[in-house]
Amino acid sequence: MVFNSLIFIVFFAIVLGLHSLPLPWKLKKTNLLIASYIFYAAWNPPFVILLWVSTVVDWFAARALVNAEGQWQRRAWMLVSVIANLGMLGYFKYGQFLVDSFAAAAPLIGLHYVPPRYDIVLPVGISFYTFATMSYTLDIYLRRAKPATNFLDYALFVTFFPHLVAGPIMRPTELVPQFATPRRASADQLRFGLALMTLGLFQKVVLADGFLGPVVETVYDSDKPSGWIDSWIATFAFSGQIFCDFAGYSTTAIGVALCLGFAMPDNFRFPYASVGFSDFWRRWHISLSSWLRDYLYIPLGGSRHGELRTYASLMGTMLIGGLWHGANWTFVVWGGLHGAYLCGERLLRKLFKGFQAGPIAIAGFALLTFLLVNIAWVFFRAKTFGKAWSVLAGMIGASGDAAPRLAAISIGTTVAIVAAILAAHWAMRHRTLEAAIGRTHPALITALWAAMGFAVIAEHGTGNAFIYFAF
Repeated sequence: MVFNSLIFIVFFAIVLGLHSLPLPWKLKKTNLLIASYIFYAAWNPPFVILLWVSTVVDWFAARALVNAEGQWQRRAWMLVSVIANLGMLGYFKYGQFLVDSFAAAAPLIGLHYVPPRYDIVLPVGISFYTFATMSYTLDIYLRRAKPATNFLDYALFVTFFPHLVAGPIMRPTELVPQFATPRRASADQLRFGLALMTLGLFQKVVLADGFLGPVVETVYDSDKPSGWIDSWIATFAFSGQIFCDFAGYSTTAIGVALCLGFAMPDNFRFPYASVGFSDFWRRWHISLSSWLRDYLYIPLGGSRHGELRTYASLMGTMLIGGLWHGANWTFVVWGGLHGAYLCGERLLRKLFKGFQAGPIAIAGFALLTFLLVNIAWVFFRAKTFGKAWSVLAGMIGASGDAAPRLAAISIGTTVAIVAAILAAHWAMRHRTLEAAIGRTHPALITALWAAMGFAVIAEHGTGNAFIYFAF
């Protein structure tokens, strides 16, 4: 079940109706838990078992960890949780990838190995809920949080359907306390939640799927080389598509939760107005970048053990972050590029310590950041290294006499949409959406809301899955 489908509208209307009835709070939470299982089972019912396993293992491991008498027992129970969660993630997401990678490397040591095809089906959202549940036991192990006292509240945290399959990656401390007392959206929360849902679906259905997706597919899904204009336009289109698709999901998820009376944190803060790559990762997929910082970068040493260790920690974190996105070496290269960007930025800041950039320099750094992010996006979108090199060759004009394939109207609309996204991000760089809405005349807000809603209905097609469902 996807947010941009008619069945979800019916599903959400039923859930919202039940949640609004004068029922006991425990029964309302039970209804939400059942609804969340139904939401997830709509893809593949047997995979609900994985949710149950993850929920039960982490619940009991956390309780045993707290009651453990010695450090070695605490560490053992923490490892039970980590191994169980990463074991499921590793098998379903990376099993075939590891086998294929070994087969590709075997000839280098004189072996001939033909890997079997297991046809492992990837459970949707497993990367997201695995990280969410791991944060529970890791926070308790690190004494950052106490275990939940109510199993229903914890189970609902794991499965709460707005964030279940594509985030934001919630921490127990952000959501479990909200389940302790009855919650129901106020009239203002309901209106704002519905407006966020409309904005998110507009980004996904109209911009990502309707305008930008076909441009990206024309170039990236073709076996033919692409010229300079096609390569750059398709890559810019993907930068807009991936933002509108993923930020659209997060915005819709936050709106859905708000309609039910629950608060979820922002996952994007206008990332294409970033000045530098540390700024980019403070604005892009915030819940993942903060998770990687807290549970990977800092444990690897962070910035506490000298420059060399810091660079190694940065690179290691981003390589693993790239692999988290997909079982393909192209994602590892994407992560490695961002690791190199972060290391290079840190080195430059150290060499030019005290440098105060003026407005022109800031604009130049922002443009350079956006262009380098787009170069990295090539490896994120290309399914093979061959295709990535082909697009990069086109971007530097080295693709020979490649015939143009993008129509003038597609180029024009892509430039207009991406330019509008950049302008909006830059205008909102130091502002929040809530603050901007608060300073806007209600009539204008109503007109924009109606226009986006009409566009979503007019453009609605097959209900394409969100890109991050594959991760």
